Amino acid sequence: MREIQFREALREAMSEEMRRDEAIFLMGEEVAEYNGAYKVSQGMLDEFGAKRIIDTPIAELGFTGIGIGAAVNGLRPIIEFMTFNFSLVAIDQIINGAAKMLSMSGGQYNVPIVFRGPTGNAGQLSSQHSQNFENWFANTPGLKVVVPSNPYDAKGLLKSAIRDNDPTIFMESELMYSDEGEVPEEEYLLEIGKANIVKKGKDVTLVSFGKFMKIANEAALEMQKEGIEVEVIDLRSVRPIDYNCIIQSVKKTNRLVLLEETWPIASISSDISHVVQRNAFDYLDAPIHRVVSKDLPLPYAPTLIEEILPNVKKTIQAINSVLYR
Repeated sequence: MREIQFREALREAMSEEMRRDEAIFLMGEEVAEYNGAYKVSQGMLDEFGAKRIIDTPIAELGFTGIGIGAAVNGLRPIIEFMTFNFSLVAIDQIINGAAKMLSMSGGQYNVPIVFRGPTGNAGQLSSQHSQNFENWFANTPGLKVVVPSNPYDAKGLLKSAIRDNDPTIFMESELMYSDEGEVPEEEYLLEIGKANIVKKGKDVTLVSFGKFMKIANEAALEMQKEGIEVEVIDLRSVRPIDYNCIIQSVKKTNRLVLLEETWPIASISSDISHVVQRNAFDYLDAPIHRVVSKDLPLPYAPTLIEEILPNVKKTIQAINSVLYR
């Protein structure tokens, strides 16, 4: 099977859907003439033209509102944020507009829109450009929140998100755009809300999503060298969350470690911890362990970034902790 980059998988997903449905368009900063800030939309202006690949001013509040209005009126916009840090400028439009429209209109108006772009740390970008808001958006009824970890998932999930009638937050990573992976040439879709068991194991369950799946997979391989079988679950989406997949795994392994790039309070892993202890408490042979970022704004210095963020070493320590090793 061929291997393509993460950015190419996203481009294929958007291009295939735009060829299928003329109501779909892409709008955001530098998506057209510059071929995308991260070259995700490279060549799309040439194929689809300026009416469907639309450059915007640096005005997230404005072009997000335009996108929502277009979606309510029958189009299917894809809105690209150069980073989800900038989505905070438009969060009122997303939360009080897109997410609530179906409910407030008594089911009369769908908002089939995708908001996509990178999230989280991407190196020395300091506090205001390194934040994770997956849990913020996942806290909002009416939104779906998707966080793919590899090119295969990125393409299949983005195609599903574009076809979905609900507003969807689709979070990527600058550190994954060049990642390569196997992606079929034939069309496929992946169900939003269904987790993927990446690696089966019997000793401990390790749950993560997005680019931190790299850490999860590496930690599992290191533990395997010591004879420990880690079951690794990729959530793929954090609203909806596939709780059943996690619970069934915990009933088998009796131990759970949650790995997330986030501040510790009110995180996705906090919610999963609650659900598991409510529904699988009798199966747990050790307290649930979370591996998350320290409760600080992310600094600029690489040594301090390493200290604050989760990594393979900290994940292995957590696995050993729940195994009482």
